[in-house]
Amino acid sequence: MKIGLVGALVFGTFSSVHASPKELGDEVLGKKDGWASYGEGTTGGSKADQKHIYRVSTKVELIDALGGDNSKNAKNDIDKIIYVEGTIELNVDENNNPIGPEYYEDPDYDFDDYLATYAPEVWGYEREVFGNLENARERSQQNQKKEIVINIGSNTSIIGLKDDAKIIGGSLMMNGVENIIIRNIEFEAPLDYFPQWDPTDGDVGEWNSEYDNVSITNGTHHVWIDHNTFSDGENHDQKSGTYFGRLYQQHDGLLDITNGANYVTVSYNVFKDHDKVSIIGSSDSKTSDRDHLKVTLHHNHYKNLTQRLPRVRYGEVHVYNNFYEFTKHSDYQFDYAFGVGVESKIYAENNYFKFDYEVDPAAIIKNWKGSSIYESGSYVNGKSKHHKVDLLDVHNKSNVVKLNENVNWKPFLFNKIHPTQSVPAHVKSMAGAGQLH
Repeated sequence: MKIGLVGALVFGTFSSVHASPKELGDEVLGKKDGWASYGEGTTGGSKADQKHIYRVSTKVELIDALGGDNSKNAKNDIDKIIYVEGTIELNVDENNNPIGPEYYEDPDYDFDDYLATYAPEVWGYEREVFGNLENARERSQQNQKKEIVINIGSNTSIIGLKDDAKIIGGSLMMNGVENIIIRNIEFEAPLDYFPQWDPTDGDVGEWNSEYDNVSITNGTHHVWIDHNTFSDGENHDQKSGTYFGRLYQQHDGLLDITNGANYVTVSYNVFKDHDKVSIIGSSDSKTSDRDHLKVTLHHNHYKNLTQRLPRVRYGEVHVYNNFYEFTKHSDYQFDYAFGVGVESKIYAENNYFKFDYEVDPAAIIKNWKGSSIYESGSYVNGKSKHHKVDLLDVHNKSNVVKLNENVNWKPFLFNKIHPTQSVPAHVKSMAGAGQLH
């Protein structure tokens, strides 16, 4: 639904909202604010005319504002500002009624039969699953994808109108587009109702799911993700149970940047209660990602997460002034923060790690077939007093395969980098949906 903005906000008989929504829509990424400010910068839909400024509160209204046909909306490059009001549930039918796995399930899919057919004692661990049941599972998954993955076109701003804006149960997809701004929204990750069993994943197999909460992929460039909150909501992984002795994983990433995406700034967000948070880079073998995947992550609050904070392949990724916080009794236990993948070039500065239990700082960096990471100014706080730690040095002392600091680039698109000691207070007071000042 469209809104007119003349002085105060007007929507039918609705009026007299504070003036900040239009101001928010006019805001663009500042100069030198990370990789998304490179070149012409990131302006989203700030140039939208009155006909292309919307207020939405349902999935149907969101799709309409994006162009009207979800299968074609990625090609809609008209400047547009979309204000989200209240909670938008994406896992609903056209009448906004919640739907579950039975709505998507292919007639030939039966979960009990799937378990019986691909059980390790029957199928083994040497080959990936295939056959009629796997095909039916995949068709079921595709049925769900058509409903919950929302395609975003170029030159778009999606902004929470007030402090209670939420988008839950689905995925926002940026596929081969440019110039996107997403701000002031609380996201809850979608549940994949039809995860795939892969017996070849690791030594004992894994369940793998689709649907990143937000996906930036296939050459998408100039994206600003700012002041949002991402989490699993009430659907923590442990609620899904286990099959074949492995977690029935129904979540994928919270914010993934892949397949040649470029020039992205991720600032002042909260990421919490999730396993696989952010992967930057598609696969070890995708050499076309070279000279792409330029990403800045700054002033984000990472709380009670397991891994990928971020994990990087190929990209030049500036990670500074982030606050990492972990508690012993969380459902999501810490594994690692910085994943150093093939040809990755992480440049990490002045990040603060707080644990309410003792942890080996050597675990903060994990080598995923990479060779180098630049790191400086990190503080690690366990039960003892916080102290500065050379994360690269402690990693190398604890691992046979060493990393070096020669990433062969130096960030130049940034404003102030705060002293590490000030990061926790600053980030906690500023990051997340509802914290725009």
